[in-house]
Amino acid sequence: MKYAHEAVEWPHFRWDHSVFSANLAAIHFRRGQLVTAMAALGFKLQQETQLSVLVQDVVKSSEIEGEILDAEQVRSSIARRLGFEHAGLPTPARSVEGVVEMMLDATQRFEVPLDAERIWGWHAALFPTGRSGMFKIVVGAWRDDKEGPMQVVSGPIGKEKVHYEAPSADRLDFEMDQFLCWFEGKSIDPVLKAAIAHLWFVAIHPLDDGNGRIGRAIMDMALARADGTTQRFYSMSAQIFADRANYYKVLEINQGPSLDVTRWIEWFLARMDDALASAEGVLGLVRRKQTFWADFGARHLNERQLKVVDRLFEGFEGKLTNEKYAKLAKCSHVTAWRDLNELVEQGVLKLDDSGGRSTSYSLTV
Repeated sequence: MKYAHEAVEWPHFRWDHSVFSANLAAIHFRRGQLVTAMAALGFKLQQETQLSVLVQDVVKSSEIEGEILDAEQVRSSIARRLGFEHAGLPTPARSVEGVVEMMLDATQRFEVPLDAERIWGWHAALFPTGRSGMFKIVVGAWRDDKEGPMQVVSGPIGKEKVHYEAPSADRLDFEMDQFLCWFEGKSIDPVLKAAIAHLWFVAIHPLDDGNGRIGRAIMDMALARADGTTQRFYSMSAQIFADRANYYKVLEINQGPSLDVTRWIEWFLARMDDALASAEGVLGLVRRKQTFWADFGARHLNERQLKVVDRLFEGFEGKLTNEKYAKLAKCSHVTAWRDLNELVEQGVLKLDDSGGRSTSYSLTV
């Protein structure tokens, strides 16, 4: 016996609750605090925070698989679908729309039961051309293994290393029926359910491609049910991406012959702890932004200036220079220079220590 799904006890996972009970209790407490804090924000700030988290979730979940999405296209797609302001944002590519459609269906309609048809719909949205790269795949259905067993492989051709071999295609209807019945029926701690659901789905690996992204969407759906709200205020995918080497390592270990998933749950809770800490930082930033606009809201800023200041609050990478301002605001360098000087004069921005050609600006608060 080499893999968990070959064990006689499969899929009856077990774990030692005493190992992580204190951490799990702390996570529930922090989640409760954040839900309360989010509810106290104004409607516009709730929208902005939710949009920021959803963009991060979609971008990072794809990046875990090596697919880089344009964050502005993702923002545009999410904002339009949720009825948020999206003027000036780019038209999303078809590939972006599919990932966003799946994620929003999972987190905004979390109360709707999960079934095979819904998963197939997500899969079809991820692969609208019926291809993964150059290869034709089975879309909107479980894999058929016509090209051989489903294996997770690394290494160059001729020197491949098989990390995992999933259950054969003829088992998939039964395996997925078991999984879906458990997901909709079994009453366990909702955070543990999210952790086990992701591990279990990826272990079955029922699709030709996209198992990781759909597994994380199922995880997010379970967490949305745990939170009892469509408001997303933390991103697990961002934390998984940050520790993706250990993500794959722990997944591989827990797809081995033992059905003890204590180590996986420990790792999952640690990443959730990181996600909640990050959310607390975002909440602090939102409050800082709220204070800033209370102080500077009466200033007469043009649309370009408002857009760039908002971007600075959203986690702008690097220093704000004249060139970057012109690119963000879609204006000439002369207009950018004038806008920046006005913002400095009004006390919104300050000049950084560097000068000359490397002149940069930052917020005053």
